[in-house]
Amino acid sequence: MSANGFTSRIRRIINTDERLRMNHPSPFEQLTHQMDDVLGDGGILKEVVQPGEGPPVPQNASVLMHYSGFLEYSDQPFETNTNLKHPRMMKLGRDVTLAGLELGLLTMQKGEFCRFLFQPQYAYGDMGCPPFIPANAVVLYEVHIIDFLDSGQVDDFIALSPVEQNTVPLSTLLEVVNTLRSFGNRCFNQSRYDNAKDRYKQAMMLLRNRESQSDAGKERIKTALLPLYLNLSLTELRLDSPHKALKYGNNALEIDSANTKALFRCGQAYLELHEYESAQSCLITAQAKKPFDTDINSLLRKVAICYKNSLDKQKDMYSKMFRDWHGSVKM
Repeated sequence: MSANGFTSRIRRIINTDERLRMNHPSPFEQLTHQMDDVLGDGGILKEVVQPGEGPPVPQNASVLMHYSGFLEYSDQPFETNTNLKHPRMMKLGRDVTLAGLELGLLTMQKGEFCRFLFQPQYAYGDMGCPPFIPANAVVLYEVHIIDFLDSGQVDDFIALSPVEQNTVPLSTLLEVVNTLRSFGNRCFNQSRYDNAKDRYKQAMMLLRNRESQSDAGKERIKTALLPLYLNLSLTELRLDSPHKALKYGNNALEIDSANTKALFRCGQAYLELHEYESAQSCLITAQAKKPFDTDINSLLRKVAICYKNSLDKQKDMYSKMFRDWHGSVKM
């Protein structure tokens, strides 16, 4: 075969490949036909797989999500957190560093599942991220928003001086406290008890530092403190700190002496401290308010058994001491 014939054959193969590529678009090219242009420049395309509900993710929010990033023609993600049952909350602008992903998240709602195609300028740029992301790579992200919290408001409030915080409307402070408590609850449900404790204590201190002159304002602050004391009491129990748990339980009882959760927490703390009579007293008072509560009744039975065992041990100890003393006198 002549050189010209070989060259012609190569050209035919190349032309055939080009025609095939034109007739069979790549996976990402196929996706673009069912996606919306988020910014209008083609840099971020979005497909909603499962719609969410409520307002979109706000600026500077902290987002709880599952996500996976893919390169074209790859079945395995180059990064993912879908293997985590309890993914950590990620703050926009700090933990979410991919420009396209941050902008895309601002279009999403709670519960939404969607796909994004990011052009290189909104992803890893012309340098890529060796060895996993090649240069000028278009990447696909699948994202599911589990929940989000408007932590931007918290950040702005914390940045104020104590004097400035006292000039902010009480309603704003209560919103900040509620967000911090929600953060704490998220951490608690993920068994991150130290982090939960920090959030609850931060909210508690903001309320305690508030200088409210009106009786109505003081009552609103007490009302907001009560669930924080209860949450702190339970968290300290999880951290094996019954003394601190008892302190927060008693703080709650100072606000509402008949609160069954506070009585129950104190009962739990006293049990851990082996102060069985005090535990019984708290739980019996709680039982009077909720006689059919299974948790209260179960703990009361446990306390009764522990108390009886303790008394039996004391009885055996004293009996042994008496026998030893009696024997020594005879000698």
